[in-house]
Amino acid sequence: MAAIKKDKPRPPGAGKKRRRQSKKADPAARIIDAALALSVSQGWRRLTLAAIAEEAGLEVADVRAQFSCKAGILQGLIRRIDEQALMDGADEGSSHRDRLFDLLMRRFDALTPVKPAVTAIARDAWCDPAAVLVTGPSLWCSMSRMLDAAGINTRSLLGAARIKGLGLIYANAFRVWLGDDSEDMAKTMAALDKGLRCAERLQQKFRDERETGAQAA
Repeated sequence: MAAIKKDKPRPPGAGKKRRRQSKKADPAARIIDAALALSVSQGWRRLTLAAIAEEAGLEVADVRAQFSCKAGILQGLIRRIDEQALMDGADEGSSHRDRLFDLLMRRFDALTPVKPAVTAIARDAWCDPAAVLVTGPSLWCSMSRMLDAAGINTRSLLGAARIKGLGLIYANAFRVWLGDDSEDMAKTMAALDKGLRCAERLQQKFRDERETGAQAA
């Protein structure tokens, strides 16, 4: 009969040491990663901060110190995706529409590695009032960042309209992206390009009408 190997006794405080080491890493990133991983297996609605804390190797208090609720974690994810999309800036030699197209496609590129989790969250988040209330304003802030990076003014009444308009364009492209399984995201690119071209035509029409009105006055 083979001898049973006995595990070496754990040195006192070994678990606490690992916990302290995990805290030294970026806790916000660990929490977001844990929430994404668990969203695939458990779904967003049933996910708890306690489960996220355990997956991240943190205490619940540590999670709450970073994000007061699950909706706050979604805000953190949106900021992370924005940072990745804006990392290289915008191409100064291209048109405003081309810059926006490039920046928004970078967002989809950044989302692609976690698409299963994002799909699960999108499926369940509509049933989470807190998530809807938080992610809406976060989306507008994200679109404002994209417009600013593209060199488009957002600090006026017209700027506010641009933010909301781009948000609607992105939301439609996002819906297409969720069902786009192609490697080159052809359907997503087509939907985004169509929306941006339509917005460009509407803006040009508005400019023409304003100039006509000014000349008539």
